[in-house]
Amino acid sequence: MNTNKHSDKKLIKSYLAGEQQALALLVERWHLIFCKKAYWIVKDADLSKDVAQESWSTIIAQLHTLQNPSSFKSWALRIVFTKAMDAFRKQSRERLELNALKNKPNSTAEVNDDRTQLKEMLLKAIKTLPEQQQLVVRLFYNENYSLREMSAMLDISVGTVKSRLFHAREALKLILKHKHYK
Repeated sequence: MNTNKHSDKKLIKSYLAGEQQALALLVERWHLIFCKKAYWIVKDADLSKDVAQESWSTIIAQLHTLQNPSSFKSWALRIVFTKAMDAFRKQSRERLELNALKNKPNSTAEVNDDRTQLKEMLLKAIKTLPEQQQLVVRLFYNENYSLREMSAMLDISVGTVKSRLFHAREALKLILKHKHYK
């Protein structure tokens, strides 16, 4: 064990002197241990690899500040532990937020389901109307034609368009009210 500390010390000094291969050997020696330590905290294989990678970024950036290279193991594991705890806290917050959204009584999904059901019900109700009423409802609500435009298009008076639209709305109200939509 003492040999490893000495070897770490030698590798760190070599890396700081400009030898890139020394860093590769250090990573090869410690990466799996960092992954296991992170996994022990976060309990997620992919996340533990990300934590180890992020830890290496910090370690490499701060390696020149390490006053005693023989204490690399404890110094590096403290960085891994801190990063893993940060990831664990973030993961817990996200899980809590997700559960809160899932359990929210008026969630967007429920509102969308209700709207979809209402649209389907409305379309079925429109299909039960007489053809002339179906036509004015579609032109007015789907195509956004004005009463005058519909009058000219259908070659009927504006009063007749209003009347058909009124009767269509009343019939739809009754159908939807009967189906418990208010």
